[in-house]
Amino acid sequence: MAGDAWKTSDLTFTTRTGTPIEPRNFNRAFETHCRRAGVPRIRVHDTRHTYASLLAALDVHPRVAMRILRHSQISMTMDVYTQIPSPETRKALDRLNERLTAESDG
Repeated sequence: MAGDAWKTSDLTFTTRTGTPIEPRNFNRAFETHCRRAGVPRIRVHDTRHTYASLLAALDVHPRVAMRILRHSQISMTMDVYTQIPSPETRKALDRLNERLTAESDG
């Protein structure tokens, strides 16, 4: 949609023209999306912990998770960002997956 104004980068999140997002603008947008979704307000950085824990719960190999999270050391991924899921956590994730799948299909 940006056409000739688009700036190619390797960033995950960009402005509408592909340029870096100013961090405070990103945080404001994130808070707005959380509020609209009716989820508790958390820091953007906390989503990394959640994502890492979900990868662990889905049995993603730690080295793959390390690359996804762009950690330079496996110890960072394993010691700081992930929690080994309990059987209860696995059941909860299965239920979440079923709900999300049903909502996207219907």
